[in-house]
Amino acid sequence: MIRVLVAEDEPLMTAGIRAVLESAPGIEVVAEAADGRAAVDAALRHRVDVALLDIRMPGMDGLAALAELRRRVPAVRVVILTSFGDEPNVHRALAAGASGFVLKNCAPDELVRAVRAAHDGDAYLSPPVTRTVLGMIAPAESARRRDAAGRLAALAPAEHRVAVLLAEGLSNAAIARRLGMSEASVKTYVSRVLAKLGCDNRVQAALLVRDAAGTPPVAADDGRAAGGGR
Repeated sequence: MIRVLVAEDEPLMTAGIRAVLESAPGIEVVAEAADGRAAVDAALRHRVDVALLDIRMPGMDGLAALAELRRRVPAVRVVILTSFGDEPNVHRALAAGASGFVLKNCAPDELVRAVRAAHDGDAYLSPPVTRTVLGMIAPAESARRRDAAGRLAALAPAEHRVAVLLAEGLSNAAIARRLGMSEASVKTYVSRVLAKLGCDNRVQAALLVRDAAGTPPVAADDGRAAGGGR
């Protein structure tokens, strides 16, 4: 049996959630709580597998209870159940380690799927929440790309060519052959590139170049991308 805790401060909603879950085979609601503090205490007492937490509860809210549960009983999987799927709530819940985020207007079978997924170690997001998450990812990637492009703009043309070849996974010797330079000169250029980009090593610089281009890093051509000196 999947042992579930329901933390919700509206008794009618709690009764409805219990009815939905206990109509599904293999799920048992073993505890209820009306606030976050009571939810943490109940999870500790009842050997809960999955905790369904409302966000807006008196005293300790659901997100604070999530953080406390992750700290004290990390084996408990937490699914946030709320009417409010706005971006800050979603971000905080996922960053704190929630296994699911489900809206209260979801279909009953969706709630059951979320509990089963959390219990199995998977994640479940209601479709509207998935759209919110995708909307969060795109701006973050765009900002990272702008930052990378701005840092690369500080490089001189020759330094930029070296940085691009470095991102292709070439060793100093391979870069020297490609550009018709001595290996010592390439090593000097690589050191300048790292300094100007604020990178500690070749891998960081390569990732920065790839971020600016919006493409994933590639493997070294000769297995020495991280070697060959700076």
